[in-house]
Amino acid sequence: MARQIFSVIGGKDVASGTAYASINPARPDETVAAVALADAATFAGACRTAAAAQREWARVPAPVRGRVIASIGRLVEANTEALARLVTEEIGKPYAEALGEVREIVDTCDFFLGEGRRLYGQTVPSEMPDKSLFTFRVPVGVAAIVTAGNFPVAVPSWYLVPALLCGNAVVWKPAEYAAASAHALYRLFAAAGLPAGVLNVVFASGADTYDGLELALTDGTVHKVGFTGSSAVGRKIGELCGRHLQSPCLELGGKNPMVVMPDADLDLAVEGALFSGFGTAGQRCTSLGTVIVHEDVHDEFLGRFAEAVRNAKIGDPTGDVLYGPLLDHRFAERYEEYLTWIRPHHTVLPGPTGRMDGTGLYYHPVIVDGVRPDDRLFLEETFGPIVGVTTFGTLDEAIELANRPGYGLSSSIYTTDPKAAFRFRSGISAGMVSVNNSTSGAEAHLPFGGNGKSGNGSRQSGMWVLDQFTRWQAMNWDYSGRLQKAQMDVAEITPDLGFRI
Repeated sequence: MARQIFSVIGGKDVASGTAYASINPARPDETVAAVALADAATFAGACRTAAAAQREWARVPAPVRGRVIASIGRLVEANTEALARLVTEEIGKPYAEALGEVREIVDTCDFFLGEGRRLYGQTVPSEMPDKSLFTFRVPVGVAAIVTAGNFPVAVPSWYLVPALLCGNAVVWKPAEYAAASAHALYRLFAAAGLPAGVLNVVFASGADTYDGLELALTDGTVHKVGFTGSSAVGRKIGELCGRHLQSPCLELGGKNPMVVMPDADLDLAVEGALFSGFGTAGQRCTSLGTVIVHEDVHDEFLGRFAEAVRNAKIGDPTGDVLYGPLLDHRFAERYEEYLTWIRPHHTVLPGPTGRMDGTGLYYHPVIVDGVRPDDRLFLEETFGPIVGVTTFGTLDEAIELANRPGYGLSSSIYTTDPKAAFRFRSGISAGMVSVNNSTSGAEAHLPFGGNGKSGNGSRQSGMWVLDQFTRWQAMNWDYSGRLQKAQMDVAEITPDLGFRI
């Protein structure tokens, strides 16, 4: 029998709402969870509940909040296998990858549990006597977090852990098609002792979430918006936040390039292309979009790449496979549209395209050679198991091709020449650069995020995310017993600027 999933606001289930079935994409006739979707008013109400709870949570000393984060990490670690199995069941991610995703939550908690003792401000010298200046990090208030379902537990933790550590309350809207995984993660967070209302989870459609967010921003009960999803939706959320003088944290799509230089280790490059192009069925924001390979090694690389893809195992995500099914019917339909972008001047490898045999949402991996800089397959994000290949003659040309789509999330270069690696790093617009590694892969203590169509320059993970969930507050303390006016009552020491030796 399918799980029954409700939104949780102020520690209580909210039962009313439209019914939604979260399916197992490996067996689409199997419902994993029956989800009650909330409306816009419910989302706005959750933000009011969070605002009321946040005041007390902010008064809890930051090191104590850090201990709560430590407890979350231990709880997740103790429930690793159960949570990973649920992720595999609900979104079709291979079990080995799901285990890695859960590990990322633990790593994030391990990093941030100590930040409760390191939310440092500064003591700053004053230009006046008997006066001291200070800076403090203070929580923003309520964070509304909207996440996608391709990483249903790891990516949310990038937001939830630092937001809560910094003294904020959170209203989290996960993807409906990953509701069971999200609800399980919420229960683990709640079991760590978070007060009711500090973390709320609301399941809703995209349209109702947007309308509810607009209501909450108008009410003044949301002070930070975090969004992971498509560039198109991110642009709408950015516009909405801008009207309320807020700067959201936007982690959006990517058209991530991999440059293969003539001196590259081709076996290593093929291994990186296989993992980043087809791992998670190409449904990562950091998935490989286009291989930009030097014309001298194009044929050899392509032959090896096609052979590796041909030999890759695709199927039941509980087994040892490169990838399983697509996330949901909507992603399968969208992927079939991407396949229509293949043009007569393209060469398709290694075999058939389209849906594979069986009942699951399984699709053949596709390499498209000969993509051109004005092709849709070159310029636009494709969320699924399809990778383009093109050629270049000089490194400057490769960098120009890599930047042309206008995204700027992740990038990669395969070379044994340090000079080429650093030239690529300085010329690429991406927020993340890998050398002799794939475009996919993040560590909990390194900044994650993109530029251009991939985001607004905000960063997640590591100490850098603290700037998303805190605001700087300046304080001056004058103990001179008199009013000292800045820039006016300042002691002057007069130099003899005409002195010469």
